[in-house]
Parts: sequence; structure tokens; C-alpha cells
Amino acid sequence: MLWAMVCGVQAKEKYFTLKSPNGKLVTHIVSTAENELTYDIVYDGITILLPSHLGLNRQMGKTATADMVVEKSASNVCEEDIASPFTSQDRIHSKCNELTLKIKDGLYVDFRAYNSGIAYRYRATRDMVVLFEKVEYNFADDYQATVPYVSRYKEDDHNYQYESSFENLYTNGRLSELDTKRLCFLPLMVHASHGIKVGITESNLEHFPGLYLKGMGHPGRLEGEHAPLPRECRQGGHNNLQLRVVERESYIARIAKGDEMPWRIAMVAENDAEMAMNKLSYILGPKCRLDDYSWVKPGKVAWDWWNDWNIEGVPFKSGINNDTYKFYIDFAEKFGIEYVILDEGWAVNKQADLMQVVPEIDLEMLVGYANDHHVGLILWAGYYAFERDMENVCRHYAEMGIKGFKIDFMDRDDQLMTDFYYRAAAMCAKYHLMADFHGAFKPAGLNRAYPNVINFEGVAGLEQLKWAPASWNQVQYDTEIPFIRQTAGPMDYTQGAMINAAKGCYHPRWSEPMSQGTRCHQLGLYVVLESPLNMLCDAPTNYMKEPEYTRFIAEMPTTWDETRVLEGVVGEYIVTARRKGSVWYIGGITNWTAREVEIDLSSLVSGSHPVEIYRDGANAHRKGSDYIRETARLQGASLMVRMAPGGGFVIKIS
Repeated sequence: MLWAMVCGVQAKEKYFTLKSPNGKLVTHIVSTAENELTYDIVYDGITILLPSHLGLNRQMGKTATADMVVEKSASNVCEEDIASPFTSQDRIHSKCNELTLKIKDGLYVDFRAYNSGIAYRYRATRDMVVLFEKVEYNFADDYQATVPYVSRYKEDDHNYQYESSFENLYTNGRLSELDTKRLCFLPLMVHASHGIKVGITESNLEHFPGLYLKGMGHPGRLEGEHAPLPRECRQGGHNNLQLRVVERESYIARIAKGDEMPWRIAMVAENDAEMAMNKLSYILGPKCRLDDYSWVKPGKVAWDWWNDWNIEGVPFKSGINNDTYKFYIDFAEKFGIEYVILDEGWAVNKQADLMQVVPEIDLEMLVGYANDHHVGLILWAGYYAFERDMENVCRHYAEMGIKGFKIDFMDRDDQLMTDFYYRAAAMCAKYHLMADFHGAFKPAGLNRAYPNVINFEGVAGLEQLKWAPASWNQVQYDTEIPFIRQTAGPMDYTQGAMINAAKGCYHPRWSEPMSQGTRCHQLGLYVVLESPLNMLCDAPTNYMKEPEYTRFIAEMPTTWDETRVLEGVVGEYIVTARRKGSVWYIGGITNWTAREVEIDLSSLVSGSHPVEIYRDGANAHRKGSDYIRETARLQGASLMVRMAPGGGFVIKIS
């Protein structure tokens, strides 16, 4: 009798093995006797993830189920050459092995094994309400993790965490030590054994809320959570430009037949530099939905808000007015900067109406002036002001000659908000407008579907240094984001500060803000960080005092044909090489530890080439703005560069 029972249980279990094309990465998928699904991750014989449950609690009409009963399976090899315009490389070759499981009651589950990670997703074969998604990571040990907590937290209001700007420094600690009451947003990193890194993120986030993870107080354990679907929202928040959730449903999403739910991605790399090159978020994004995007023009932007419109030596009062913006346009033309942005303040405050322009601004005149000077204008837009009148706003300003919108203060990633991103991207594309999502969650493949979505925030960028206390460690953060946040895609970090604070010299200032670290740390960020629409954040008059340096920034590309992360350690330093045509730019930054790096150039160039170098000066450790510019001809296969504490460098090889 016992033998018969055991055989009966075993008969219900199904086992599947899926390997990456190079055979190093393996996942074992088990359909259990309890109608559950588990998977694990093994890399080169080392178990990284123990069996972890996945599943979807769903309701179809009056029928509700959490069962994951496998009815059929099919295997496939997926290979494609993906155009990746306006990114860190012009094309991405993708290959994986795929396993598809047909699940009873309305689902397919696709598993994919790439050389660089394991991913899975659900596809709906009927309409359903998703009550809850089971997301679980049972790591093989209580590994160290580097995670960003949501910055909004109230002890007595868990829902408060669901409205977040997705900007915070990283916290490092054992998985068991993570705060069980606070949510972590994605991407995050787990430091596994043998130097292996695991990055967790998601892609194809269109019909579903964004994923949060939280510690459970158990060694090696993370579990997922989603914001429930809003039931009622009211206008409010920053300058009345947001929709604040008043009440939520008891479920997280409504899904239609044929909808694809997000890919759950575990990026796996042998070392830190390899992780910084991971492209699975882009690869797993929806295929491009635009037949023509030749009108999308990445470039540099002269930005007004960070420097507080604080120009000097002019015969007019600077601020949000025509004379100030004409000055910014003249500056942009002089240095070949493609765009000027009109940030918050050009539209009448607290009206959430982008058709109401303040009387100090003649927008049509400024557009004409900018066109005459070969400069494009981009407009800042509060989320609700854009949402409530989207097509009218896009049509009106496209006809006027505006080139795009910086859309800000979404500050949520529930299903209603993730849907907004796709609608906004499509509407902007309809009128040939670029979109820069600020106040936004991480990129999740949207820029593959809509290449006119040229940038995202979702990063604690340089703007924090207008108000952050002296304890805020931006330099440390800068050496973490290339390995973590940037794996999800480009970021609107807004570097370029001309007032630079050496260690111990920083303090927050609103009107004349400063960076932490050296001038060459700021310069290095233009190469290290991926940003197709890249700001020059400081005042034009600060840049004009150093025209040679400014022209070097302005001439630097913002999109690339090839990228290689040459070396780096998360939280310590990174050296990145990017090529445009036949020109290589090599940029590096360090944390508050001074260091020398010997850069092996043998894989990039051979022979003798002109070299231009910007590096930290001898006194950059005490005066952050101290730097040296050198020109020479490259001789030999390597270069040695010294970085000051909080320092950096850029090398241009022509």
C-alpha cells in the first residue's frame, strides 16, 4: 500500500531541465505533487538558488485557483539579432534555450536560459483577475546583498511605500538582515559564492504592476510583493501634478486574453564587470513598435533647474523668462549642444494645465529663436498635466516645434501607472516627440518597444546634492549604479557639476549646488553612465569660463556603437570603454579611495594614435575642481592613470 502511494505521488511530479547555450547555467523546473512549480539556478556546477516557488493566484469569472498544473511542454531555441538604437551598442545578438509549459486554467509559463541569466514569465489564454503573484528567491546561502529600499516609509501605513520616486542609496547586508517591513525596488544585487553576482530585475512591464522584493528574516530568502490596483485616485501631490491613490482593490491586476506578464529576470555573472554588461532587460522588452524612428535625435541638453537659472554677468535678471532662455540657447549653439530644456516653471503653477504658459515666457518666439540657432527645445511636464490632456498637448506642441517632453512625478508603478508609460510613449511617437521619464521607475524594456523613449530617471542622481546632508555618500553610490541600476537601462542622472567638493568639503546648496568628488569624476560619469539624452547640469556661465573642457563634454557622443566594461568592483571603481565610429572614449571613476589603474588597450586599438586625457590634478584630493588635460600619441598597449579620492578620468583615442 505504501509503495503504491509513493508511486502515485511520483507519477504526479514532472521534472524539466533547461540549460543555457554554453551549458554553464542550468535551471531545474519541477511540477510538484501539490500542483506547485519550483525552479532553481545552478552556475558551472555551483548551486546559487535553491528550489523557489513561482505561481499566480488568479480568478476567471467565479473560478479562483492557485494551482499550476502542467498539461503540456515544448522546447525551443530562440535566436535574434536585435537593433538597439540609442543605447550602449548598435546591435545585440541574443540566443537562449526556451521551455514553455501549458498550465491548466488559463496560462502558459515560458522559461528561458541565456548565458547571462534565467528568466520566466506568464502569458494569459483567457481574461483573468490576478489576485497575487508568488515570487520567491531561496538563495543557497545567506549571501550579502546590495538593495535600494523605497524612501517613503510609515510604520503604520504599508500602502505608503507604494508611492515612491524610486531614488535611494543602496544598503548592504546579509539577506537575513534586510528590514522585513520595508520594500526594496529593482534592480538589486546578490553577491553569491565564488565571486558570482546575481542581479534581479524585470522586463516587459506593460500589463502588470512593478515588482518589489522584501527580506523575510530568514537566511537567503526574498519574497515578492506588488502594489494592488488603485480603486480611487485624487489629484494632489507635488504642485497638484500627481494622482494620489485613495483606495486600492484587493487584487493587483486585470489581465486580458493574450496579455504577456513581465519577465522575472535573474542576471548571473562570473564577476562584477560582466554584470555591468548585462542586457537582458532590453532583450526581453517588447519588440519595436515603430516603423520609423529616424526622427529621434539623441544628444546633450543645457539644463536650467539644477543650477537654479543662476547665470552671471548679464544685463537682465535671470530666471524663468525669455532673456534667460535666449541666453541658454546662445550657449547651446556656441558649444554644439543639441537641446535646451525648459524645466518646471514655464507653465502656470498648480493648474496641471500645460496649455497655460506663464506671461514671462513667449514660447512660440523661443521655439523660433532656437530653430534659427540650430537648437531644439524640450518641455518639462508634470504627470497629471500630461495625462489629462495627452493628445491635445502632444499635437499642439509638436506643431509649434517642440522636440520632446520630460514627464515627471509619476511616483508609482501599479498597473494603472505602467499602462500610462506605454500610452504616453505611443502618443509621443505619434507626434514625433521624444519622452524622458523622470520621477519614474526603472527601465523595463519600454525603450526597445518605443525608441523615442530616450531616457529614464529611477536613480538617485545629482539633483540629490541640492538638499542631501553631508552624510549622503553620492561618490559611493556612483560606483554601485553601473553594476546594478544601469543593468535595467539608461538613466537621467544629470551629471556635469562645475563646483566640485573634495572629501569633507561638501554641503547642500540650492542655488549654487556642488557635486561630491572631483571634476574628473563628473567627467568620467559621461562615459561610465548610459544616457542618450544627457544633461549639462550646471550654469552656462560656469561652463563658459572653461571653454576647452566644455567643448570636450559637448562633443562626446551620447549613443555608442560598442561598449566594454574593462574592469571594476561594485562599490569601489569601474573603467568603461565606449566606441563611436573609430573613436574610443575610456572613462573611469573611483569611490573615496584613491587608486591607480593600468588600462589594457590591446583589445581596443593597435599602433600609434592621438590621445587626449583629462585626469585628476595633484591637489584634487583637497580641491575637487583641480584637473589636468594632456595630449600625446599612444605608444604601447597600456596606460596608467591615477584617480584621487572620489576621482575619475576620461581618455579619448582618435
